[in-house]
Amino acid sequence: MTRRVLIVTHGGRPEAVVALHEAVTELERAGFTVTLHDDDLAERFGDHMARTRAREGVAESEVVMVLGGDGTILRAAELTHGTGVPLLGVNLGHVGFLAESEREDLRAAVGRLAAYDYTVEERTIVEVRAFLPGEPEPLVGWALNEATVEKAQRERMIEVVLGVDGRPLSSFGCDGVVTATATGSTAHAFSAGGPVMWPDVDAVLVVPLAAHALFARPLVVGPRSTITVDVLPDSASSGVLTCDGRRRIDLPNGSRVEVRRSDTPLRLARLSTAPFTDRLVSKFSLPVVGWRERAASVAATAGTTAERAAAAAADAGRVPEDQDATDEEE
Repeated sequence: MTRRVLIVTHGGRPEAVVALHEAVTELERAGFTVTLHDDDLAERFGDHMARTRAREGVAESEVVMVLGGDGTILRAAELTHGTGVPLLGVNLGHVGFLAESEREDLRAAVGRLAAYDYTVEERTIVEVRAFLPGEPEPLVGWALNEATVEKAQRERMIEVVLGVDGRPLSSFGCDGVVTATATGSTAHAFSAGGPVMWPDVDAVLVVPLAAHALFARPLVVGPRSTITVDVLPDSASSGVLTCDGRRRIDLPNGSRVEVRRSDTPLRLARLSTAPFTDRLVSKFSLPVVGWRERAASVAATAGTTAERAAAAAADAGRVPEDQDATDEEE
């Protein structure tokens, strides 16, 4: 049985091309048939890669390997959405919350993949529908991280009504409203003051952006609820809907956006069994030792340094000055 891996990467970055060359070499050595999503890169790796790319698609792949940061992984998610094929991210970016492996561990990641030594984790995504004035049918989209309604004019606020399950909750002027999944809670929603949700939390997070209102705090909404964001007809600014920061829809005044959890999750290949807590600490470089423990560690280090200095002085045939003073006192 032929095992296939489709690779998605950021072809404009030199380090990504170097990583791609290594990934192709290691995967083929492990017995995989490799295809590239980027036809231009495929041409650079030989005509056979381009022909293979043309014949085979995502659905025939065991895994889609992504070389890049979270942005590249979100782009790759557009390919695997609805196919059931898992994504395996190798981080070439900065934080890389969605990535499973770091660049220096690429060879080991291929080995784990070849040995079937990985698990598949399902992540909640949201369905998004945009109802525009005068349009008979809504525009339909989806998001792995977040769907965001933002003001279209930088110098003005957008005025919206936030609703849950067909009932209005609050209206206010703001810069926008983020509706995020648990996966997206560490992205735009987090930078706007929203809480971090563990990946297995089945809920949708709602975070207003710079809202001029007393009741404009982050909300955690149940998985079966429908969230609505209406752009008021007399809003000072029209709106823009973006899904995962990539897919964009203009929202004239009077538009409505509906967000609900999708019944079809997105799948991620996992190599690590470490809990999400460890990933959070590592990616954000969070301190996990109290100040007393840190002070004790510094003191211990200082004591060790003094002991080494005394030992070095003794080896040199002299007594440190502080030891001389002690002897005189005795």
